[in-house]
Amino acid sequence: MINFAGWVSDIQQRTEQALMSALPSEQIVPTRLHEAMRYAALGGGKRIRPLLCHATGDLFHANLNTLDTASIAVELIHAYSLVHDDLPCMDDDVLRRGKPTCHVAFDEATALLAGDALQTLAFQVLSADSLDILPRHQVAMLNLLATASGSRGMAGGQAIDLAATNQQLTLAELELMHIHKTGALIRASVLLGAHCGQASSADTEKLSHFATRLGLLFQVIDDILDTESDTATLGKTAGKDAMQHKSTYVSLLGLSQAKALAHNLLTESHQALTSFGNRASRLHELADLIAKRNF
Repeated sequence: MINFAGWVSDIQQRTEQALMSALPSEQIVPTRLHEAMRYAALGGGKRIRPLLCHATGDLFHANLNTLDTASIAVELIHAYSLVHDDLPCMDDDVLRRGKPTCHVAFDEATALLAGDALQTLAFQVLSADSLDILPRHQVAMLNLLATASGSRGMAGGQAIDLAATNQQLTLAELELMHIHKTGALIRASVLLGAHCGQASSADTEKLSHFATRLGLLFQVIDDILDTESDTATLGKTAGKDAMQHKSTYVSLLGLSQAKALAHNLLTESHQALTSFGNRASRLHELADLIAKRNF
């Protein structure tokens, strides 16, 4: 088996190539919109969601090309969400992945449309009749991604986040927000990979629990990094949550307890995979990567 670093690099390259092929060329009209879409989706990010999708699919011997399609579908949703989150009407940020945000590099209207187009492209690629899975699994995947992206998932979490500005949330309220805002798409990434391999309902239930704990771990680490890291390291504006008076795990628990919570969530993530044995080694490694990340 290829070592973890080599596997990560391979999946990142596969994802980049698949995105490059799926995104419209900058030479096709409307050229500026397509340029903005490619700017937002290519050449940045660690591709955590595609990595999770592939790692889960590997558990069930899923077809690599099918996993590529599912991976870029969820990554296109993620890219669109970042473009919209950075807009002045949302988080109003100027830096993303170490470069100017989409609305700064282009303009607000183009960024808005680029986000819209990235979102619809996700469902276009996931609904293609060339996908090498049973139609019922394909429909389930479309439903899963739509639910994770909408008002009961990521978009709903962002709405809760905006409404909570300048308010002190309880720990339970904060967890609910991030289960939607961050966790829904991470869970979708894992379960999309499971569907590509036609996992059983018992397997998907265990993986859902794993992904839920992992999604919260991702957010706790994000809050810690927002406190401890600098803008150059993060590739986005550090300390933004504090400046906007938003509740975070660090603001509610303190830095030491937030780190303890992250440790507990990592342990729970590993425990959720126990029944899969060594077959889930990539998921274990990804959980460790998320816990130790500095991006």
